[in-house]
Amino acid sequence: MKYGWILALVFLALLFSAAAALVLFVKRKTREISRTLWGKDTLAEGVAQMKKEYASTPKSVSAMTSLLLPGITEDFPDFEYHEMRERAENILVSYLRAVSEQNISRITDGTRELKDQAENEISMAKAQGKREVFDRIKIHRTEISQYKKSAGRCIITFQSALECFHYIEDTKGQISEGSKEYKYQTRYNVDMAYIQDRNLVEDERDHALGVNCPNCGAPVSSLGAKVCEYCDTPLIEINIHAWSFVNVSQAM
Repeated sequence: MKYGWILALVFLALLFSAAAALVLFVKRKTREISRTLWGKDTLAEGVAQMKKEYASTPKSVSAMTSLLLPGITEDFPDFEYHEMRERAENILVSYLRAVSEQNISRITDGTRELKDQAENEISMAKAQGKREVFDRIKIHRTEISQYKKSAGRCIITFQSALECFHYIEDTKGQISEGSKEYKYQTRYNVDMAYIQDRNLVEDERDHALGVNCPNCGAPVSSLGAKVCEYCDTPLIEINIHAWSFVNVSQAM
């Protein structure tokens, strides 16, 4: 019996030694993998490093500007790409700030349709006792991603890659989603529509409105026409001011 206890103790000692060796082996391999992947000693540090890298890497955008811009300038010779891109970025930032501050007056360059969209988002958040915050917004890149034409109505979609600190908080300031620590990388689309009579569209919200001469009412067959082909009424000034921002949405 004495030798049996000795053998049992030896077996347990070997078992514990093997377990300890396995744990040390796993730790060493984990450390090696973590150092190889992230330059950190532990997986926790590695995951944190990966999260920081992900939070600081801008999203890519659907860059179709070089393909679509020639067609746009053919339809609209007076189209100023850089000016419109800057306006699109400004409207995006003002829209997100309006949502953050729950104040649609921050949107100064958009249609009533766009302001109603922001107001609906704000109302839904308030009804749930929440506030969606976009803080320290920075736009990395903006490109034209789409150009759609229908009967008298054209829509140019600008897509922007941006970063911010994004989170949702309750009335007590408790964060239920998002983070104040890590940046949020995302993409947004801004739709800009060409409409001949902006006031009529804003009042009636008629998305199928055709383009007509403001003098004689005749349809304008060429979207970029500078004069009416029926009565020779100049259309240049109207065309320049007919671009309106109608929608802001997060790109999937």
